[in-house]
Amino acid sequence: MSMFERRRFPVAIILLCVRWYCKYGISYRDLAEMMSERGVSVNPSTIFRWVQRYAPELEKRVRPYQGHRSGSWRVDETYVRVGGKWKYLFRAVDKHGQLIASMLSNRRDTGAAYRFLRKALRAMSDYPPSSITTDKLASYPKAIRRLQNEGLLHEVVVHRTSKYLNNIIEADHGALKRVIRPTRGFQSTRTGYATIKGFEVMRMIRRGHCILQQPGVAGEVRLINQLFGLAA
Repeated sequence: MSMFERRRFPVAIILLCVRWYCKYGISYRDLAEMMSERGVSVNPSTIFRWVQRYAPELEKRVRPYQGHRSGSWRVDETYVRVGGKWKYLFRAVDKHGQLIASMLSNRRDTGAAYRFLRKALRAMSDYPPSSITTDKLASYPKAIRRLQNEGLLHEVVVHRTSKYLNNIIEADHGALKRVIRPTRGFQSTRTGYATIKGFEVMRMIRRGHCILQQPGVAGEVRLINQLFGLAA
């Protein structure tokens, strides 16, 4: 069954809205108005449902196109407002700023750090880390030791705590939050994380961190259309 079965709008319109929302950091209402100027009448709540349905799927389908990642990881967490409360967004990038993984969590204890690092290791099974740089949060050394004891992380992986080396991911947090800001906070962890996945993957594509058959916006559009079986 097609993912777009029983959708009233053409697939091209749905993908355009998902791509624009996740790429440009605009509100659902503003995007609906932009589509109205193109002769397409769509409710902001409909665009919200599209993002919830297709942004996580886009993130999943684009993984084979991510390409090589450095073994030098930078791991950090930042704050995101969800349901009126602050939650923790764990993120990891390599030394070139290319995304490894992200995870939204209610806590930033050892259990959360362990789950995030395990998720990152699974996502990058073909490109395991040689070093992991974190801040001085005490949860990370415990989580890393647990992963090594379980054989999920190699014993020779170096764990470093360096504010200077983590500047790259802290700057990336700021760039991501500029896209998140128009949302004015998410209603739930589930909807928030689905939306963040879309933001992350569109930032990755836009910055050239995915394998494209042609550069620029044309390559971006072509990749996303092909991922969902839409003719270029």
